[in-house]
Amino acid sequence: MISGLKAFFKLEAASGILLILAAILALIAANTGLKAYYDQLLSVDVIVAIGNFSIAKPLLLWINDGLMALFFLLVGLELKREVLVGELNQLSKIALPGIAAIGGMLVPALIYAFINRHDPVALSGWAIPTATDIAFALGVLGLLGSRVPASLKIFLVSLAIFDDIGAIIIIALFYTADLSLLAVTVAVIGIGLLVFMNRQGVVSKSAYLFIGLVVWVSLLKSGVHATLAGVAIALCIPYSGSDAEGKQVHPLHELEKDLHTPVAFGVLPIFAFANAGLLLAGMSLNDVFSPISLGILLGLFLGKQLGVMLFTWLAVVTKVGKLPGDVTWSQLYGVAVLCGIGFTMSLFIGSLAFEQGVEGQAMGDRLGILVGSLFSALMGYIWLRYVAKPK
Repeated sequence: MISGLKAFFKLEAASGILLILAAILALIAANTGLKAYYDQLLSVDVIVAIGNFSIAKPLLLWINDGLMALFFLLVGLELKREVLVGELNQLSKIALPGIAAIGGMLVPALIYAFINRHDPVALSGWAIPTATDIAFALGVLGLLGSRVPASLKIFLVSLAIFDDIGAIIIIALFYTADLSLLAVTVAVIGIGLLVFMNRQGVVSKSAYLFIGLVVWVSLLKSGVHATLAGVAIALCIPYSGSDAEGKQVHPLHELEKDLHTPVAFGVLPIFAFANAGLLLAGMSLNDVFSPISLGILLGLFLGKQLGVMLFTWLAVVTKVGKLPGDVTWSQLYGVAVLCGIGFTMSLFIGSLAFEQGVEGQAMGDRLGILVGSLFSALMGYIWLRYVAKPK
């Protein structure tokens, strides 16, 4: 268990560093002579056709709708494993991070909604500051080494998992376009078949992924965001079973292991590069204080830490949850600040909330995300390194 956690943290820390580099490259590309090539690359049409059936989308949407489905598949696999055999398999283990995550989503959303209460269009971005980027946050913790106890890292991972659950629910309920009844019906039939395969003890990963591909295409055509197909597939893949030869296999764990490296070092950096290209020319301090940007910035930097700390304190005071024995309140505050790093999921929700390229919307959300996440990362690191004292 301990060696597995060490490997996981090491992988996520490295992924966080790569995400930073990808974001920097995107900013360079968007603010130099490379901008024309950067825009052309992301807008190039990619068409997949079989007979009369075709899917035609710009490369940016293939990344956001296609590659990110793999990310959500991995999130779903990790979630199911943690619930079955991991840190979320007992109520006593999930109470504290679960309640903290609720506060960490609720308070940022309220701050954003209050600042943008007079603009119905801007209000659609209320969910942008509710997410935590686990790769970035663990990347910062990785730089602190043994100053941070393992139990605090587990708390952060568990909280981020609940954050992801919240993000999945939010996307399904609030960022779904007009529905195509035929496409939804095909998707429901496909998910039903996946459930049936699970109940029948099917352990072939390729069988689940093939049916899952049909579900993904159906959701892509339906108006429901296609990345949710990844979660649906993950929840149907069995944790263990027997193959045709009677040998015990663990398809969920095997697929999670197969996906972890390509998602951490491929999918997420590509997504960051495609979505972090904020044009800085002509920007001023007034842009940071525009309602959309300011709502996201304050939601991430202040809302996250306030929500996580307040709800954690309430859980401890009411004895619903218990602070780990080797963790101080000062250390917990440092992690609460790091929860304001919302980069990947915030950018993703922003791409759903606002039409990309619309001045004052998509640009405002990227600016707020980058500044809010940067402030959270810097303050969280400084606090945990120089202020918080270990027990």
